Amino acid sequence: MRSPRTARTCCALACLAAAQVARSARAEDWPNFRGPSHDGISAATGLKTDWTEPIPFLWGVELGSAFSSFAIVDGRLYTCGDSNGKQTLICLNARDGKVVWRKPIEREYPDEHGSGTRATPTVSDGRVYIVGARGRLVCVDAADGAEIWSRQLSHQPRWGYSGSVLIEGAAAIVSGGQDDGALAAFDRQSGAPLWKAEKEIAGYATPYPFTFEGERYIVGFLGQSALIVRAADGKLAWKMRWQTDWDVNASAPIFLDGRLLLSSGYGHGAILLQLRKTGAGLEAETVWQADSLRNRFQSGVLHQGHVYTSDETGLKCVEFATGREEWQQRRMKYGTVVLAEGHLFVLTEGGELIIAPATPEGFAPRTRAEILDGRCWSAPVICDGNIYARNLERIVCLDLTP
Repeated sequence: MRSPRTARTCCALACLAAAQVARSARAEDWPNFRGPSHDGISAATGLKTDWTEPIPFLWGVELGSAFSSFAIVDGRLYTCGDSNGKQTLICLNARDGKVVWRKPIEREYPDEHGSGTRATPTVSDGRVYIVGARGRLVCVDAADGAEIWSRQLSHQPRWGYSGSVLIEGAAAIVSGGQDDGALAAFDRQSGAPLWKAEKEIAGYATPYPFTFEGERYIVGFLGQSALIVRAADGKLAWKMRWQTDWDVNASAPIFLDGRLLLSSGYGHGAILLQLRKTGAGLEAETVWQADSLRNRFQSGVLHQGHVYTSDETGLKCVEFATGREEWQQRRMKYGTVVLAEGHLFVLTEGGELIIAPATPEGFAPRTRAEILDGRCWSAPVICDGNIYARNLERIVCLDLTP
């Protein structure tokens, strides 16, 4: 029989273990577009990758048209859909797909390629931030969707505002464009303006943060240029001209060890830049420039020195340091990719989920499963052992655990 002291010790250890599990679960949250590290890589473990039987289907729900991906925090999923002529921010129970609340954010946005909100919700400290396709920036209470503050951006790009909100310290940062600021920061608590950077036209990419030599920076991948500003005050550190057909720069940048990768579609290609500090700013030297990566609206994932993406020419693996293509599946273009446990989880444009090891040696799928139909351009999310995916109107959740 255990002594009272031993029992108390065991109880304390059990509580500590439970707290560690709770912290681990929270660490697996996916609070914003491309996840907590802005890289499309999930920390989920214990996933099954070689399914011979159907992947267990947990739930599916119709929410109306949108290109939004998902934010998942504390067991709730946040995304968007059209409802009653409005772009609508929607909160679901991530476990069963039941709607918790809906919050209209602005009038509907019809488009021949797909209607509705383009951006993905961002969740931080009990608040949700979203930009509608017409430019209404809204902050709501995550508990019930009650509006806390809003701002109106007024320089909508041709296919609608698409970049999501970046929460960086005390700031909520967006790509507003022109007089609204190529990048613009608002106090995330009150919505008060903090700073604006440059007057370039807005692009379609989400502002991207990185740390270089002890200082925090934000990349703006804009309609006709790319720029880097200091996160603290929005002061310009570097800028270059980067123009594509239709002014579409939408792919998320990738930063590693002082090097910044940018990629665009419409035949434009990619560039890898080596950054260096110079006075109060930065300078950039081209390491390579090639058309081996041509991300139109897709974003790649970086794993062990290689970038994997399904761009406008196909699913491919490209060496980060050189731009050399290692392999390509030409018929698999316009898909989206997330990485977990060293595996690619590819959602094709037509709704097939393909799971394969992420290796430059070649593409060898372990699982192929038709999970959706229609146009699937929104990035899937892997969180808490489940994969969440959508077409324009329908969301599905499947269990990836053994």
